[in-house]
Amino acid sequence: MKDIFPNYSEMQAHIQPLNINGLRGRMLRMPSSKPNKKREILLLYGHHASIERQYGLAEELTKYGNVTLPDFPGFGGMDSFYKIGMKPTLDNMADYLATFVQLRYKRKKVTIIGMSLGFVIATRMLQRYPELTKKVDLFISLVGFTRYDDYKIKKNLLRIYKLIGHTFRLRIPAVFFYNVILHPSVIRMGYAKTPNAKHKFEHLSKDDFRRGIEFEVYLWRCNEVRTYMEMSLAMFNLDNCTKQINLPIYHVSADKDQYFDHPVVEQHMRVIFTDFTEFVAKMPNHAPSVVATKEEAAPFIPKGLRKLLS
Repeated sequence: MKDIFPNYSEMQAHIQPLNINGLRGRMLRMPSSKPNKKREILLLYGHHASIERQYGLAEELTKYGNVTLPDFPGFGGMDSFYKIGMKPTLDNMADYLATFVQLRYKRKKVTIIGMSLGFVIATRMLQRYPELTKKVDLFISLVGFTRYDDYKIKKNLLRIYKLIGHTFRLRIPAVFFYNVILHPSVIRMGYAKTPNAKHKFEHLSKDDFRRGIEFEVYLWRCNEVRTYMEMSLAMFNLDNCTKQINLPIYHVSADKDQYFDHPVVEQHMRVIFTDFTEFVAKMPNHAPSVVATKEEAAPFIPKGLRKLLS
């Protein structure tokens, strides 16, 4: 990890152990870089992610307050729900997050910033625990979504994704997937040869291209396969438009997002939340693979959102 992540030692100094309901993981806790900024920020990563992937964003957000970034069960190397006899459902993820918020922010207000799947889980948490809305001073979506039809993925491709999810969420196929399909050499070959994967890194130098691929190897292998597949299916079948939340939403969209239909996302968010405000981030796609530095993370926080956080 030290070879592919430039701020590894610095990041390790901010990582603490996390133990909730018998599940062991990690939590990044970074104090505000400005003494007069006392806001508490809870940052939640997305589906194909880890603390390492979001470190640069967390560091950038310390300009506005203290930042906490926890693992989700089955992600980033944290124990999965299977360890305690539970399944990695969206509701169970929401319950886990509610426990974390209740323990961490007993007497404090918190700004929740959820990226993609992290936003989905936070939305479900507030729907299941509406009393927690009183703790939230700002709820911010980073390329988040609320329903399966927010995607603009072709139907045939979506069927393939669902078939993969249904197949490899099972124990024995998951073992095969991890040891064969996710073998480091197979991942490296996939990113070096396939057009879509190469496009993901086309703007990088030769050294950064190598670092990006090695980081993808880490990301694919640090997350528990069955949890990853169950959450994939949860996103492809999602409908969070069934219950309203008594909060406005501040949504950051990527101007070249390859996954989501912006007008549809807005329509659905207006169904759930009391108000909707959008900020457009100038990014080449839904989210870059590695967000290792503050400079790389800066486009995630548009000018209007910075003003709001200040």
